[in-house]
Amino acid sequence: MTYRKHTDGRVYFSYAQVHQNLCDLAERVEREFHPEVMLAIGGGGYIPARIMRTVLKIPILAVSLELYDDKTNTMREKVKKVQWLDEDTGDLKIRGKRVLIVDEVDDTRTTLMYCVEELLQSQNAPAAIAVAVVHNKLKKKHGKLPDNIDYFSGEDVEDIWNCYPWEAGEYGLAITEHEALARKCAGVRDDSSLGLPQINLLASFFAGAALYALFFTRK
Repeated sequence: MTYRKHTDGRVYFSYAQVHQNLCDLAERVEREFHPEVMLAIGGGGYIPARIMRTVLKIPILAVSLELYDDKTNTMREKVKKVQWLDEDTGDLKIRGKRVLIVDEVDDTRTTLMYCVEELLQSQNAPAAIAVAVVHNKLKKKHGKLPDNIDYFSGEDVEDIWNCYPWEAGEYGLAITEHEALARKCAGVRDDSSLGLPQINLLASFFAGAALYALFFTRK
């Protein structure tokens, strides 16, 4: 699908687009990889992993890796490990398992490469590793994944700044404003606004997803 850039140079994706993308992606992952546990990379991978869990019905573990500095909005020289699996319990949950790493976007591939390498170097290494992302940017990658790592992308997109519904507040937008921009980027005629039931549904989802992410990132 071709998306239109907004006047700010960004592309906005609606919740409905992302949700359907991930459900389709999860079905493909299930058929081709058969994962036993998901490893969500925070913060962008938490909500995608939760959506995929509805299809995959497997446990979710969470780590937090940072390549971009939110305070300066710049890329770090190397990935910062904010939180990793607990050696006493977390590592044991991946030992000998088929692990699916989940993130929102494959930009430079640096973070994904770092995560894969950390798992492979663990004393409790998985039996197999696959990577799944909502969007893969069509650009030259800085990182490289080993040849034996299965790779899944919900959709290939241009190298443009992606804006997801769970980030709306970071751009100073209400969720309804974000969704309206997403419809324009998708070329959908915006002749009606969201009704109150839809707004409440979206608000409930993101509130629940935030609590879920908070629970799974507690040390």
